[in-house]
Amino acid sequence: MKTLLFLAKGFETMEFSVFIDVLGWARNDYGYDVTVTTCGFQKEVLSTFGVPVIVDTLIDEIDPDDYDALAIPGGFEEFGFYEEAYDEKLLHLIRCFDEKEKPIASVCVAALPLGKSGILKGRKGTTYHLRDGYRQKQLEQFEVEIVNDPVVIDRNVITSYCPQTAAQVAFSLLEKLTSTEQMEIVKAAMGY
Repeated sequence: MKTLLFLAKGFETMEFSVFIDVLGWARNDYGYDVTVTTCGFQKEVLSTFGVPVIVDTLIDEIDPDDYDALAIPGGFEEFGFYEEAYDEKLLHLIRCFDEKEKPIASVCVAALPLGKSGILKGRKGTTYHLRDGYRQKQLEQFEVEIVNDPVVIDRNVITSYCPQTAAQVAFSLLEKLTSTEQMEIVKAAMGY
């Protein structure tokens, strides 16, 4: 099972690394057929707080049919996150995964490009909930039914409300790619 991990400029490293680790443990320690390919608009993507990450491939090289799932970490507006997260190329990619009901996992404000793409219209979701819930209000403008829970799963889409939920989102994605039993084995091995 191949997961495409998309990094928009200004992504949060904590929300990115959890997918690498959870799926890495599953593959390396238990032989599960799960791989991760990182992707961005440029080969080097600068995260929130200035950490550069070299991605495996560029968005223009992606064929959604080659992947089984999409994961998107959130990021900070002041580091340019929405400049790429709201780009039509990413929104189109999100729609392609949703049309085939492939798992889409987002952490924190990465739910906002899902909302902007239109895939969450009339569905349940959540996003960053602190500071008067202003990000949840933004998500609601995309006609999303806001659920103020740490992680919300509506069919194939996983959304969450802050960085603290990143591991839970990654485990939920692993569960969708494998099974509940296999996910629980990895979760226990990682001390959760």
